Amino acid sequence: MVLHYPNGQTYHQSSSKRLPHREHSDIIFGNRGMSLEEEINQSNAYYLQKEIAVIHKKPVPIQIVQVSYPKRSAAVIKEAYFKQSSTTDYNGVYKGYYLDFEAKETKNKKSFPLSNFHEHQIKHMKACTRQGGICFTIIKFSVTQQLFLLPAATLFNYWDNQAKGRKSIEKKVIASFGYAINYHVQPLIPYLTYVDKLINK
Repeated sequence: MVLHYPNGQTYHQSSSKRLPHREHSDIIFGNRGMSLEEEINQSNAYYLQKEIAVIHKKPVPIQIVQVSYPKRSAAVIKEAYFKQSSTTDYNGVYKGYYLDFEAKETKNKKSFPLSNFHEHQIKHMKACTRQGGICFTIIKFSVTQQLFLLPAATLFNYWDNQAKGRKSIEKKVIASFGYAINYHVQPLIPYLTYVDKLINK
């Protein structure tokens, strides 16, 4: 299926599959083969079931242009357009606080490329932050299966200075200014434990 952004550019989905090779014996793995998005969705389902938080993946509005019917009982979308630019992946409410965040994966081993973000996503998170919302990014280094929660303030700082500085955030910076998340059983990604730390700040 071909998808287009509102400006007509073609949308290319990056691969986010987990690599099966285990490089570090001290890393606890989630479900092999699951993308970060699937892992977060599973965690959010747990939080919702236990009435801990209400957090959902935002639906993306799509305008269908071309459809084929290979079978009477099945339709295949051949071409579609995003009706508007997407904001962030997830939002919801936790302990009375509004949360808004992105989930990003990278195959880079030592840094996270800022090119994984779009300008409108950063503007959206800045607007939410000004209104008292809590914004952050959950970053997954897929080669080492390491997870981090990075507060929006650090992301904003690197984004605003990339014209005269780095085009990526080093993993050691993410580890220093963010929080390393270990996989658990229930929930799979216990990221709200680290949101509590943002709230307490």
